[in-house]
Amino acid sequence: MLDIDEMGAKEIHDLLQKIEYGHLGCTSEGHPYVVPMHYYFENPNLYIFTTEGMKTKYIDANPEVCLQVEEIHNLSHWRSVIVRGWAERLTEQQELTHAMQLIKAQNPQLSPALNRTWIDVWGRANVIVIYRIHPSEMTGRTTQGVSSQS
Repeated sequence: MLDIDEMGAKEIHDLLQKIEYGHLGCTSEGHPYVVPMHYYFENPNLYIFTTEGMKTKYIDANPEVCLQVEEIHNLSHWRSVIVRGWAERLTEQQELTHAMQLIKAQNPQLSPALNRTWIDVWGRANVIVIYRIHPSEMTGRTTQGVSSQS
């Protein structure tokens, strides 16, 4: 039988700092939508950087979101964190600048695309959007906890 333990706040924060990607869940009009997403953790908040599309439509309609992050070594050794909260679309220049500095520090490869707006093959403008996720609950489970080591 697999022994699963609760993770403490420090373990949860450490995993969020380490992994930097997960699955973002959102709903609109009763319809769920889940997408893989890079995030940027600055305790206690998380930031997501994206472009206008289905996920922004869902988040703008209902800002309640859930982010699931995992680290899987094998079927018996894994850790998983769930962050529930609400997403705030950043519009103030000072907040956008702060978020961009954080994003660039953690993922410099995004830098060339950050200052451009272009038209995709369907003729839509790719508009950059940044959300701050304000966590209301963070939980974590692990198979690598104290009782798992006994």
